[in-house]
Amino acid sequence: MSNAFFEVPIATNEPVYSYAPGSPEKIELKKTLAEFKAKKINIPMYIGGKKVNTKNKVAIHPPHELNHVLGHFSKGEAKHVDQAISAALKAKPAWENMPWEQRAAIFLKAADLLSGPFRARMNAATMLGQSKNAFQAEIDAVAELCDFFRYNVQYMTEIYAQQPESVDGIWNRLEHRPLEGFVFAITPFNFTSIAANLPAAPAMLGNTVVWKAAETQIYSARIIMELFEEAGLPPGVINLVHVDGPVAGDRIFKHPDFAGLHFTGSTGVFQQLWRIIGNNIANYKTYPRIVGETGGKDFVIAHSSADPEEVAVALSRGAFEFQGQKCSAASRAYIPKSIWPKVKAKIQKDLASMKMGSPEDFTNFINAVIDERAFDNITNYIAKAKKAKGVTVVAGGNYDKSEGYFIEPTVLEVNNPKYTTMCEEIFGPVLTVYVYGDKDFEKTLDILDETSPYALTGALFSKDRYAITMASERLKHCAGNFYINDKPTGAVVGQQPFGGGRASGTNDKAGSILNLLRWISPRTIKENFVPPKRYEYPFLGEE
Repeated sequence: MSNAFFEVPIATNEPVYSYAPGSPEKIELKKTLAEFKAKKINIPMYIGGKKVNTKNKVAIHPPHELNHVLGHFSKGEAKHVDQAISAALKAKPAWENMPWEQRAAIFLKAADLLSGPFRARMNAATMLGQSKNAFQAEIDAVAELCDFFRYNVQYMTEIYAQQPESVDGIWNRLEHRPLEGFVFAITPFNFTSIAANLPAAPAMLGNTVVWKAAETQIYSARIIMELFEEAGLPPGVINLVHVDGPVAGDRIFKHPDFAGLHFTGSTGVFQQLWRIIGNNIANYKTYPRIVGETGGKDFVIAHSSADPEEVAVALSRGAFEFQGQKCSAASRAYIPKSIWPKVKAKIQKDLASMKMGSPEDFTNFINAVIDERAFDNITNYIAKAKKAKGVTVVAGGNYDKSEGYFIEPTVLEVNNPKYTTMCEEIFGPVLTVYVYGDKDFEKTLDILDETSPYALTGALFSKDRYAITMASERLKHCAGNFYINDKPTGAVVGQQPFGGGRASGTNDKAGSILNLLRWISPRTIKENFVPPKRYEYPFLGEE
């Protein structure tokens, strides 16, 4: 029996390996990539600790090499969703009553396994299945995921340590219970770390989870489940099903024990799910927690005092790393006329030097977008821009899907700050630039604020502290993560908790204590050591 107040290891950020030529990590990763590439695998669903296969097999292809088959996953049906819900509810009593330090130990072990023997496997799966280069995979699939596990354990202990005051004769206590029911996690393709954290964060607090991963991330999702199993996660705590969204939603959102949604994806889908939950609200035992991080139309605005080279590098990295398939990616920029020529020249030079191709070739900076639907959507914007008046293609603009879904990093210059690509989320390697007159900085701040319904990330470049102060205040509702003289991507767990407002989500800040607080339902306990034996109060007496 636990009879001590345990202190967990102090969380620190996982080092990001460089994968420099000849480094041990690069040698191991290349070896693992070759092994994965040479073997076709069958990926099951994971329900109640069992691997569930179906006859409906769906092929998985690397987005950058469409003629290669990595394997197949088993496509599920409504009955598998029901089985996952049942497994989660069956596992709930034992899991929520497990001592918190035992739950913590599982995820701390998962972090150490990931940073060690699972590192190359997780990176290789992310590179092949999601077409991320080695450095982007390392930052996401290993470093950030290790950080999620370790920091969330630390935040969990901080929550449990929060207790109310007591007075003479009274002992007040606060229990931080998990939610009553099960949590549904819906995860995106673009970050392996998000795919793991969305089910793991509620689970750490004692919840059990039904998890639906994006089909284009299933190849690395299997490694996540193998990691959880190796770390000792009990059967039924996290159940992974491969079903269509409407199939899952039809079973889950009508279930009386549905207790919470942890979501990352498009704004439209999130709003639709919110409506469905609202329509079913009378059927639930509790009011479900709805946590979502959705779209973005992330900006960079430069003041005339900004360094053109710094702005250009921030745009090249912020807009085009992982092909712009980040909800935080820079997709619109406001550049003053005086520095635009130097910014443009630097961007053009940098983009011309970027190689594009398979992530298995470590010299390639640009890889493929995730699938044909994304390719067609992104290239449609580019094709329309080429024909539009007042739009100039500054760089890129070419694309090809004959072998893989490749799109050149594309920079558009527009004379209308409300042109389509300045307003709508594209989720690909397209950056649109509006050049404004230097004296119109304040006016441009207002245009920026009014242009997009989103408020996820944004960046300001300036050497003028008055300009920084003013813009920071004027743009305070435009971004949940605001960067000064830095690109608007690359939030680090424990340093910049991530999330935005407006149409970008509920801003519950993944990677912070704020997110974990959504997965508990507190109970206050008052114990009176000497209860009164008479009902009368002193005020009832007379002089």
